[in-house]
Amino acid sequence: MRSLYIFLLIFFSIYSYSQSKEECFSNLSIFAEYAKVKNYEAAYEPWLKVKGECPDINSAIYVYGERILKFYIKNSQENEKDKYQKDLLSLYDEWLKYFSKTKSGTPQIGKILAIKAQSMIDYKLADDKGIYNVYDEAFKKDPKSFTSPKGLYNYFKIYFNLYKNGNSSVSLESLFEKYEELTEKFELVMGSYTSKLDGLLKKEENDDPLSSREVKNKRIYEVNMIACSTYLNNLNAIIAKESTCENLIPLYRKNFDKFKSDAVWLNRAASRMDSKDCSDDPLFVELVEALHELNPSANSAYYLGLLNDKKGDSKTAIEYYNESISLETDNLKKAKTLYKIALKFKKSGQYSKSRSYAYKALNYQPSSGRSHLLIANLYASSANNCGNTQFEKRAIYWLAAKEARKAASVDASVRRTANKTAISYEGRAPSKTDIFTEGRSGETISVKCWIGKNITVPSI
Repeated sequence: MRSLYIFLLIFFSIYSYSQSKEECFSNLSIFAEYAKVKNYEAAYEPWLKVKGECPDINSAIYVYGERILKFYIKNSQENEKDKYQKDLLSLYDEWLKYFSKTKSGTPQIGKILAIKAQSMIDYKLADDKGIYNVYDEAFKKDPKSFTSPKGLYNYFKIYFNLYKNGNSSVSLESLFEKYEELTEKFELVMGSYTSKLDGLLKKEENDDPLSSREVKNKRIYEVNMIACSTYLNNLNAIIAKESTCENLIPLYRKNFDKFKSDAVWLNRAASRMDSKDCSDDPLFVELVEALHELNPSANSAYYLGLLNDKKGDSKTAIEYYNESISLETDNLKKAKTLYKIALKFKKSGQYSKSRSYAYKALNYQPSSGRSHLLIANLYASSANNCGNTQFEKRAIYWLAAKEARKAASVDASVRRTANKTAISYEGRAPSKTDIFTEGRSGETISVKCWIGKNITVPSI
């Protein structure tokens, strides 16, 4: 009799569970369909039932649940908003509990925590310290899935606010360390999108049409690149007033003996001093020499090239620059270094060498719009020095405009600037009236000087 009772108990438990599960799937389907068409009021009740009874049945509970609760926060009376805001924070915690990984098993803790922190900012649900702690947990626990450009920017911005407001746990040194960490993270995220874009660009250049999925992905990569570029520029703007030579040199000098055996610290310090034009200080020489002795690398060789450049020893400088490229194994980092070298040569008026290194950068990163823009600027800067007549001098702007247009076509992150630049250069080139008056429609102009290019005059 007792075994029959146990059997019936198990049977009805399983039957009841199956019915409950079936009801959950039904409500899941109902609320998801309503949420897809943004009818969040109709979606709310079935969503609430599923979340309460089967919180682990599908991640849609949390993806759509966030949208539903944000709708109610936006459209509720003030006395009701607080409830929905608390529900939203609880939703993120449950999301982490039941779906800390994607279907494929990839962790998404960093992503979810970053979303939570953004909502805390949007609805003013915590002070800076509380929000920072959530971002910091995301970055430390699962940095791989924390890729939101806006989130990474806000993570630093809030840390910067803590520093400016005199929080004792945030020093100028730790602020720079956080800046370097997040800059490296931005570069990592952008590098991933760049590699994917370069693959698609090479396919297009080989006249191999992109599939509809590839066209869609290309747009997504470009949008993300624009977002990364924008927020990284904003991040740089925040730190600009603090990372002056007046602040950097005493700080790095004070810590040099402590960190002179730390390659990461040395590299970051040298990079910051270089980017802020503090490389004339003797400390920069000490940093570079210590870095190269400790760990000869692409970066240390580049800095040694820079030092020799400053001394006027261009031959040794180029040897170190080339060593830097040969030591680097990552194509995107090669391109970045080559571009930096191209910039150095431009500043010293060595335009031919500058263009050469810019082209080398494009070999490793076809989507480097800034390399095309640099070449365009080199041409435009030489317009008054090349060509035999005024018409031929101004014709060089067509060449510059062409490079700027190329920049716009391959790199969404500089597209707006590149298009404006192209329009500006085209405005300086000979007009249709000039072409007609000179009688040079369709003619090929051979530009000698360092440019060494042919320019075809537009036909009218």
